[in-house]
Amino acid sequence: MSAEFVIRLAGEAVYTVLKASAPMLVIGLVVGLVISIFQATTQIQEQTLAFVPKIVAVLLALLLFGPWILTTLVDFTSNLFTNLYKFIG
Repeated sequence: MSAEFVIRLAGEAVYTVLKASAPMLVIGLVVGLVISIFQATTQIQEQTLAFVPKIVAVLLALLLFGPWILTTLVDFTSNLFTNLYKFIG
């Protein structure tokens, strides 16, 4: 394996991980921001108020975007095996 192949493969892997995790991260960020604004305006500083809604939101995002994430990861894996087969064979 050449260094260029490994570097390109690592770059594709990082991009795929970022692309697959982006929906959950963005939704968690938005929910966290809304909860923080709510806590600041009401002066309620309860830790579970910030933690539980984010977990629920990320779980719902995972259920909603799960098929797309699975497709993205399967496409990456298929592309990986195809490239490795071309490289080896």
